[in-house]
Amino acid sequence: MKIREAMNARIQQLRKEKRMTVYGLTCRSGMPASTVKSILHGKSRNPGIVNIKRIAEGLGVSIREFYDSDLFDNLDPED
Repeated sequence: MKIREAMNARIQQLRKEKRMTVYGLTCRSGMPASTVKSILHGKSRNPGIVNIKRIAEGLGVSIREFYDSDLFDNLDPED
């Protein structure tokens, strides 16, 4: 799994645990819907730590909690 795929999977996992829609995540993170959707659909090749931090806060977790997942073990290199 590539890094962006792991991030997308983790966002979706946390979003479902919190019973949050993409729209709800957009509102709570304070990010433009286009940015959130770009990250979720893999169009953003490098979303940046600032955007991931905002998404994590929107999901109600810290950066440490966000990356505390087996999804981030054994990642493949990006193209």
